Amino acid sequence: MIRLSAMRRWLALAVITFAVSWAHAQGAPQPPEVAARAYLLVDVTANQVLAQKDIDMPVEPASLTKLMSAYLVFDALKSKKITLTQTLPVSERAWKMPGSRMFIDPKMQVPVDDLIKGMIVQSGNDATVALAEGVGGSVEHFVHLMNEQAKALGMKNTGYANPEGLTAPGHTTTARDLSILATRLMRDFPEYTHYYSIKKYRYPGTPSTNDTNRNLLLFRDPTVDGLKTGHTNAAGYCMIVTAKRDFPNLPGGRRLLSIVLGASSEAVRANESQKLLNWGYTAFDAVRLFDANQAVATPQVWKGKASTAKLGRTEPIVVTVPSGSASRVSTQVVRPDPLMAPLARNQALGSLKISLGDQALAEVPLVVLEPVEQAGVLGRAWDAVRLWIK
Repeated sequence: MIRLSAMRRWLALAVITFAVSWAHAQGAPQPPEVAARAYLLVDVTANQVLAQKDIDMPVEPASLTKLMSAYLVFDALKSKKITLTQTLPVSERAWKMPGSRMFIDPKMQVPVDDLIKGMIVQSGNDATVALAEGVGGSVEHFVHLMNEQAKALGMKNTGYANPEGLTAPGHTTTARDLSILATRLMRDFPEYTHYYSIKKYRYPGTPSTNDTNRNLLLFRDPTVDGLKTGHTNAAGYCMIVTAKRDFPNLPGGRRLLSIVLGASSEAVRANESQKLLNWGYTAFDAVRLFDANQAVATPQVWKGKASTAKLGRTEPIVVTVPSGSASRVSTQVVRPDPLMAPLARNQALGSLKISLGDQALAEVPLVVLEPVEQAGVLGRAWDAVRLWIK
């Protein structure tokens, strides 16, 4: 299981925190009416929330639970605890799972690659339990790992009782926590997220009618490439959709993430998700302020082998603003002074405050892009004198 260092966790949560605080700032475009209990629209490229409703309200995640199950499976693949070609047995427990199924049985030994497709494309509860037992040793231990991972990711209001998402006491989450999970899933495991764009799949020997992804937007919008649907009577119809569209001055495109929870039908959740995505792409512009590893500031460093430090981020700094307002964006670097060597690569140091006119828009943590080693005895002594005179 992935364990973030304290610094990396702080950086990740800081970005999410500033994003959410801006969502309903004065002058922001008003979102469309969305027929759902809760919803959230995130510009993933800029790490900003564009629209929200009741994002901290406890909800049942239904099969959106399988995003966390997939996170742990992908982590096990990345750490080589399991392989895609490895086969796993199908237990009686997996075979007898109610709800959505892949239709596997105890006579089968199923490759991990197929079980992942069964969990994601068919939303198979049987496939999910088979994977949980294969990765965690037991369903109960896998659920423990799910809850530990939720804490590590900063999902403060999420509790898991099972890996598949069936209604159970204490099995709840929030739209905010789901946005953290979905964003980290895409960021941490880009080599595996192609599974979410598969439109049709079935395992040989299983019903041919059970082969279609329930994400209707995969069939309607060519820019949609994930992520997951869910439904129970208690949860209603839920959907997390992500799309990436070409955008001027943004190599690689601009990605949005829509979360719709508690819609009244499969069609409604798809329509409302599409509505949010289209609104987000048209009502806002994305402005690239700095490239990845580009120095945002080069302040003076004392007692170091180098006289200056390069502060920036290892990914592009992008901000989303209402359409037509890009010329009003301004930035200010806030940092400690004086800076003393040594400075380590990726050390958190200061922040970039971004404003739209006189309105605070975002605050992005900055890191040291290149290490600055401490100078020798004479160099440190000379800088000490200069600092004293200063």
